[in-house]
Amino acid sequence: MHSIGLANPTPATLGSEVLKAAETNHYATLGLDRKCTETQIRSAYRLLAKQHHPDLNQESVESVRRTQALNAAYETLSDPDRRQAYDKSFATPRAATSGPRSAKAKQHLAEDLHLSIEDLLQGTRREVRIKDPSNPDGLEIYELHVPAGTAPGARFRLPRTEPFVGSFVQIRVKALPGYRFKVRGSDLRCDLKIKPERAAQGGVEMIPGATGAMVQVTIPRGVERNEVVRIPGEGLPRPRGGRGDLLVRITYRPEIRITRPTEW
Repeated sequence: MHSIGLANPTPATLGSEVLKAAETNHYATLGLDRKCTETQIRSAYRLLAKQHHPDLNQESVESVRRTQALNAAYETLSDPDRRQAYDKSFATPRAATSGPRSAKAKQHLAEDLHLSIEDLLQGTRREVRIKDPSNPDGLEIYELHVPAGTAPGARFRLPRTEPFVGSFVQIRVKALPGYRFKVRGSDLRCDLKIKPERAAQGGVEMIPGATGAMVQVTIPRGVERNEVVRIPGEGLPRPRGGRGDLLVRITYRPEIRITRPTEW
């Protein structure tokens, strides 16, 4: 599914387009923030354009309006020149018209979503249902797509429909601790219990990592109890790419023997 392309704009037409679009938050239309990548823009557009395509929604007025808004957002943000100009001008009209908060601003909503480690790594979908007493149309239902490799703390904006057009629902993603791991930002922590002989000699132990694949833990010779071994890149996704680390705390019980004293 593709958006209808526009001819390459001249600086003058590009400027007029930006001024007209300044009151529209194209990022919110696609459910993204302003730091999103080109890949995220493309993925979000394809998902939402398919979901709201008029052919799949009996040519409803709302689906046509949403499709037009999605096309406009994609045409602006997928083109590097348009996006740069849009980003520079986006805040200007808002600052110029700053004053008492509008009624629409009060319709913004925020909620936290706790996801498992597996969902953050592999991606998932959720249905967001809103029961707002001030909405005469009743229940609001939105689809949230969390792409694979989402970092803890990531935020998603879902544009609200009538009568709250211009408002959004912001979903902040948090990580649920698993039965094997504790979460610290993008790092994961776990314990590894070994035998005293392994602690004395050192060596290699294998444990299941966050993805389920086995991870090699190198035990230093004479390792101390509660010493932490860091395994780079085996944690959760980081906001700016890559993954955090897996911190493995080594535990063992020293051998203790109690005997009768030796007689002299």
